[in-house]
Order: sequence, then structure tokens, then C-alpha cells
Amino acid sequence: MTEPETTRSADGRAAEPAAVSERPPARSGGDAEASADGPESVADARAPGLLQLPQILGAVVAPTTLLSSLLYYFGWSHAYWFFDYFGVNSTLLGLTTSDYLMRSLDALFVPMTVVASAALLALWGHAVLRARLAVGSRPRLMRVVQPAVGIGGLALAIGGLASVVATTVLSAHLAVAPLSLASGVLLLTYWVHLRRVLTARPAGRERRPAGAAAREWAVVFLLVGLSLFWAASDYAAAVGTQRARQFVAELPTYPSAVIYSERSLSLHAPGVREVRCDAPAAAYRFRYDGLTLVLQSGDQYLFLPRAWTPSDGLAVIVARDKSLRLEFIRPSARATLRSTC
Repeated sequence: MTEPETTRSADGRAAEPAAVSERPPARSGGDAEASADGPESVADARAPGLLQLPQILGAVVAPTTLLSSLLYYFGWSHAYWFFDYFGVNSTLLGLTTSDYLMRSLDALFVPMTVVASAALLALWGHAVLRARLAVGSRPRLMRVVQPAVGIGGLALAIGGLASVVATTVLSAHLAVAPLSLASGVLLLTYWVHLRRVLTARPAGRERRPAGAAAREWAVVFLLVGLSLFWAASDYAAAVGTQRARQFVAELPTYPSAVIYSERSLSLHAPGVREVRCDAPAAAYRFRYDGLTLVLQSGDQYLFLPRAWTPSDGLAVIVARDKSLRLEFIRPSARATLRSTC
């Protein structure tokens, strides 16, 4: 085995062998930039600063608290407009947090499904775009796709912003204005991303600071989040009103509620009949027919007359009390109801 070559100093003593560097030779700057700017890297380009957003949001607000607050709000909006259709303020009913959370599912099911489907389509479209970039379709992309994305995004964003400060054509349709604003902001953001990727120089390109990129994405998410919140709020209100109309349409199919009371409740509503019992031993001297129970919450009952209409109908709130007794009769058995106590 060959011994390592040694050197001798001026006095003849042997010097230690020279240290051998184990680091690989550095690549030239031109090669590194060329490999980083090839079609594959352009297709895989990611917006800088995007990965920092979860950390920023997590430091500002707890995700669980934010989600619970949103569910509570949309459930409250659903309940408010549901009972408002009957002329009842929902704050009188003593609804619990569980009631609001359960109603939020009805208010958010369709919006969440639409947003998830749109996000999936956007991911598929981005994957197709990456494939086009990988095969060298950059010139055609710059001529056709990029201008279309920019013009469409600008038009949608302007329409949505105009609906914030004034009543426009978009405002006349449910959730169209906020969805227009959210879509416009996302398309403009994607247009800016495409422009940065497609016009990047192959060498000497300067990268933006990660902090600036994170702030930019934070503003984008703020605008999109507010727009989606606006759309979901409008939809929750519309669903609450629609469920109230559906309840009225299905009133004949619901069981009839009969109230027995120790004393007169003085209920006077269309289709509601008061029957007095003259039997001396009767525990409940008054009976009320022609009602349907809508809700029991906060030690209160909410009844609607079975003949309720938006023009002349009224809602009845009765305090839950030991002096009351309720009976429920299926629609098919209403004919057997007696006219006496």
C-alpha cells in the first residue's frame, strides 16, 4: 500500500500530510440556475411564504375556537331568520349553544360542498397546467391562458367590490356578489403567480423575502375569507327562511298539539278553539285545539296555529308550567278528537 506523500520543512523534519477535503466540488452558478429554472422546476414552483401562514394564523387565533365561533354564528343566523318568518325574535326562545351548532350544519353543508368541489377542480386545473409547462407550452400559455385569467379575475373582483359599497346586479342573486369577489381575488393571485413564474430570468433571479410573500398571502386569505363568510352568512339566512316556508307548507302533516290548562290562556288565533270543561273534578278546565308545536326551548313552548299564513298568522309562546298538559295527535287520528274535556 502506498504511503501518503509527505513534505519536509526547511529543517528536514517531516510535516503532517495535507488534509484532504471531502466536500464535492461546487457546481457552477450557471448550471445551478439553469437546473432550477427548467420546465420541471417551473411546473413545481410554489408561492413563497405560503407555508408560513398556518404558523401565523395559529399564533393569532386557536383553530378550534375559530371554528366553534363560526359554527355558532351561522347557526344563530339560521335560527334568527327561521323564527323571524313567524314574527318571533329567536332571542326570546333561550336557544342553547348545541341548538345553534346543530342548525349550523344545515346552513353550511351546501357552501362547504361547493367550496370543496371548486378547490378540487382548481387543483386538477393546476395539475393540467403543470403538465403543459413540462412539455414546453410556455409561449402559448403566456398568449392565451395568462391574459384570460387576469381579465376574468379583474372583472369578478371589480364586480364583487362594487357590491360591497352599492347595490348591483350581482346583489340581486343569492351569494353571487361575495363569490364573485372571492373568485376574482383568487384568479388575480394566480395570474400574478403565473406572471412571476413565466417571466423569471434563467439566471440572476432575485427571490422575494419570505416575510413579504407571507404578508401578501395573508391579505389574500383575508379577502377570500371575508368573502366566503359573507356568502355563507347570506346562505344561512336564506336557508333559515326557506326552512320556515317548508315547515308551513308541511303543517297539515305534523301532529296536532292539544293544550290542557288549569286556567284560561286566552288564546285567540285563526283555527284555534277553546273548550271549557264544566266537570267539577276536572284537573284541567280549559283545552285548546288547532295548534302545532314548533319548538320547546328555555322552558317555553312555541306553537303555530294549523291554519297559519304569513298574512294573518300569529305565533304563540307559552311558558312551560306544571299547570299545563300537552297531547299530540297524528293527522290521521284527528277525527277522533272529542269536543269535551
